[in-house]
Amino acid sequence: MSDLRVIPSLTANHKQLLGVATVMKVARLLFVLALAVAASAQTRTPDTPAGRQFAAWLEAFNSGDRAKLLAYLQQNYPARAPDIDREMGFRDKTGGFDLKKVEQSAAQHFSGVVKERGSDQFGRFDLEVEPTAPYRISKFELRAIPQPAEFAALRMSEAEAISALRARVEKDAAADRFSGAVLVAKNGNAIFDQAYGMADRASKIPNKITTRFRIGSMNKMFTAVAILQLVQQGKIALTDTVGKFLPDYPNHDLASKVTIHTLLTHTGGTGDIFGPEFEAHRLELKTLNDYVALYGKRGLAFEPGSRWAYSNYGFVLLGAIIEKVSGQSYYEFVDEHIFKPAGMLSSGSLPEEQNVPDLSVGYTREKPTAAWSPNTDTLPYRGTSAGGGYSTVEDLLRFANALTGLKLLDAKHFALLTTGKVDTPQGSKYAYGFQDQGSGSVHCFGHGGGAPGMNGDLVICPESGYVIAVLANMDPPAAGGISQFISNRLPEK
Repeated sequence: MSDLRVIPSLTANHKQLLGVATVMKVARLLFVLALAVAASAQTRTPDTPAGRQFAAWLEAFNSGDRAKLLAYLQQNYPARAPDIDREMGFRDKTGGFDLKKVEQSAAQHFSGVVKERGSDQFGRFDLEVEPTAPYRISKFELRAIPQPAEFAALRMSEAEAISALRARVEKDAAADRFSGAVLVAKNGNAIFDQAYGMADRASKIPNKITTRFRIGSMNKMFTAVAILQLVQQGKIALTDTVGKFLPDYPNHDLASKVTIHTLLTHTGGTGDIFGPEFEAHRLELKTLNDYVALYGKRGLAFEPGSRWAYSNYGFVLLGAIIEKVSGQSYYEFVDEHIFKPAGMLSSGSLPEEQNVPDLSVGYTREKPTAAWSPNTDTLPYRGTSAGGGYSTVEDLLRFANALTGLKLLDAKHFALLTTGKVDTPQGSKYAYGFQDQGSGSVHCFGHGGGAPGMNGDLVICPESGYVIAVLANMDPPAAGGISQFISNRLPEK
């Protein structure tokens, strides 16, 4: 902070001459400058074998030079060298890292906090090296964490935040890191809505605010609301087991132990749907029962309730239960009880073979140097209760307004739906199909979604009145990074 000593202090006479407004501007400038100076000070790595290895990895990774990073990995972390293309893809998405904090340091162990250079995302790393020279890396884990309070981004006025958002999205769009639509609303009404990039690159069709985008796992919010509606009606209890509604379920252990609560919170141990089996049968899986037939004999991954593990299959089962209880298809139920009451006329999960007006083409690439290509060969037959449908940013705002306006659930079940219940490895809490999140004193909830060629995020902050909806027709974290950026900068009230 010594660099600030050259700025003279403001005396009482100075304040009278400058005026209160000018003083406030100067004070704000000094605060921003102080933060910039603090941020520019590099946290030093300890001079230990583990610390030196981390510093060397960080330099190679941040360089963005494939040959340099590969040479480093081959010499110091040979187990990771075969994944060089994935490492470079990770480098492209993050922009590299800055070391922000040292947490633990010993000769063979080093852990701390880093921040992505290309976004507000923070991560916690844990590195261990071999006990003798050349001290090659034996373990290196890096996982995303919520933004630590000590590194919170500077809150701005609403106008400043929107201006910063506009500049950020325009920069990302110009660099071909974002293609999609962004909407920010205050008290139910949009204060920023803009689309960028191409919905169809081959036909040169631009994205619009009304463009439909595939939303990945964001469908889980609709599934959870549907389940809570049935709970509110007394047709389902959160303690009910899968077997109560699906008595012929192939695996008795799962059917008798997994409850609605554990399915909604990803604590049921029901596993995922993606992998070789999905790839082999991708276009044959046309109904939720088709998924149950394919995966139903599979045993539990762990004892239900013992830990958290994201489970797409768990939400497929919730969709099957909705069908059993309601007597309607999952799609009919959601359309009748969520989309129509909320006014979401542009949302759905029609099969890929059917024409959907204004639906964008998703674009993906296997590595940073590859050209963007349509994600057609990765898509399921149709979206499910676990994800894969489509929506617009305007429809997501309508959903948020209907939810917070208690048009979909009463106050008791709305609170039950959105209040965090289980800790996740990322440091946040998971509610029922919603992530309970927030920064500082702001409580927000929502859900993201991502897969090849699609990325989206919805953030609802009832106390401040803000809703953020971002959808992209390209790989993650195109939309998530934008959503996080504006979430961290909008005023708390």
